[in-house]
Amino acid sequence: MRPRYIALEVARQLRNLRSLVFTFVLPVVMLLIFGGAYGSSGQLDGSTGLPWLVVTTVQMAGYGAMMAALSQAFTIVNERSIGWNRQLRITPLSGTGYLVSKVVAALTIALLSILLTIAVSTLVLGARLAPAEWAMAALGLWIGVIPFALIAILIGQFAKPEFAQPLFMVTFLGLAILGGLWIPLQVMPGWVSDVAQIVPSYWLNRLGQMGALGSGGALTPALVLGCWAVVLTVLIVWRYRRDAARA
Repeated sequence: MRPRYIALEVARQLRNLRSLVFTFVLPVVMLLIFGGAYGSSGQLDGSTGLPWLVVTTVQMAGYGAMMAALSQAFTIVNERSIGWNRQLRITPLSGTGYLVSKVVAALTIALLSILLTIAVSTLVLGARLAPAEWAMAALGLWIGVIPFALIAILIGQFAKPEFAQPLFMVTFLGLAILGGLWIPLQVMPGWVSDVAQIVPSYWLNRLGQMGALGSGGALTPALVLGCWAVVLTVLIVWRYRRDAARA
């Protein structure tokens, strides 16, 4: 039953076009604005050595991927509010299968958003990078989005419907700013850069940049994001078992 439910869950979320507007359209619009303003000069980013347009593309692709992952929180909150997760517990679907379906849905939507953003950057704005480097940047962002899907699951398990929206916005905006996905950290106070290295969005951005550079150095971002994933998984399992025991 698990593979079938996962496929149905992914298809159901992809049909919800209204919820996908912010995931697909907003990153592209921001790319066209920022990329058109700063990317046409051909200048290089001093910290990465990448063209500004490529840096902006990675940032916006990471932004869209993070949005796709964190949006799973709303799905889980809604399902909890109507008792859908309790109904699923009396079916052959395991708790693991239910949680995996959310991660797979997040990864599927995130991948589509990443590919769309890169396609617009190359075809419309004329961003230039070797195909292998674009592929590595996309792969880095795609793998790096896993902790954000887990954050969404954790929010979905704790948040009540009336608090889901503000909690999501605080979490999303905080991660986007500290990750340097909106504003380069170089132009912000030094303490912001220090704090940023704690949050996963900073390392998501770095992992995409390392892929675009094609020069290695992705081990540290991968390890940090992996640690985030492990800690979040432990918390999710604990919370799910606690909810199941109450039910």
